[in-house]
Amino acid sequence: MLQGRVVKGIGGFYYVRTELGLIECKPRGIFRKEKISPLVGDRVKISLIKSTGEQGVIEEILPRENVLIRPSVANVDHCVIVMSLDNPKPDLLLLDRLLVMAGVSNLNSIICINKMDLESSGCSTEFAETYVSAGYRVVRTSTKTGQGLDDLKDALKDRTSVFAGLSGVGKSSLLNSIQPQLQLRTGEISDRLKRGRHTTRHAELLELSFGGMVVDTPGFSSLKLSALKYEDIVNMDLAAYFPEFKVYSGRCRFAGCRHLKEPGCSVKSAVEKGRIASWRYENYTEIMGEIEESRRRRYD
Repeated sequence: MLQGRVVKGIGGFYYVRTELGLIECKPRGIFRKEKISPLVGDRVKISLIKSTGEQGVIEEILPRENVLIRPSVANVDHCVIVMSLDNPKPDLLLLDRLLVMAGVSNLNSIICINKMDLESSGCSTEFAETYVSAGYRVVRTSTKTGQGLDDLKDALKDRTSVFAGLSGVGKSSLLNSIQPQLQLRTGEISDRLKRGRHTTRHAELLELSFGGMVVDTPGFSSLKLSALKYEDIVNMDLAAYFPEFKVYSGRCRFAGCRHLKEPGCSVKSAVEKGRIASWRYENYTEIMGEIEESRRRRYD
């Protein structure tokens, strides 16, 4: 059997890159019976259909290093979360949800602040400093001026990366800028809705000429933790995915403090004193509400 990697899945067909080239494959029926589907990024074993020699069957999905539920990809090194300064405006709640979901999936995250040519108020510096101080790598980019594109290439080199973020923030444009031969479709921002039109219709694993691979994924306008498995949600220590909380959480009056309404909470005190960004804490409480609702549904 040949080994290869799934680079694209469309309409029940999976395209597997092998030493013989790209092979169009269907998965064995046993996968459907066991409710398992191949994912982009999966390493698989396939057999060739002798009558054609150009098509195959996925016989085995090799063990996954990690899985990101939405976008659905496997075996990636890190997640590049793209936000734009304007057109569409930053959605910091979505950004923090994505950071949490990447953390749950054991992925490192890189935050890309795009469309820096639209900067007018200097707000990107506040965003960047907040997340850098929390331990995240932040790159600031513009496909119009070329700012930060070399930094982004350095972050992607020799790694398998997944891009995520709202439609219209410029994910495909960024990839086209660092490797023009990709020729990914890009779209304009809707004047009425002030958000991007979906130009990427499916997840696809793309090879980068300077080393590494990247998954270009459809953008989306909302994401809740319901995309995670129940086990991940009910056992989640959400504060662990807000790294700047760590230095304060051990100082709370009560062990097991959730940093919500408990008295003597050092995290809340740090927010009040401006040591933790207020929007990060507000997003924490919003996501915590989603977790509590999921726990209630599970045990009702």
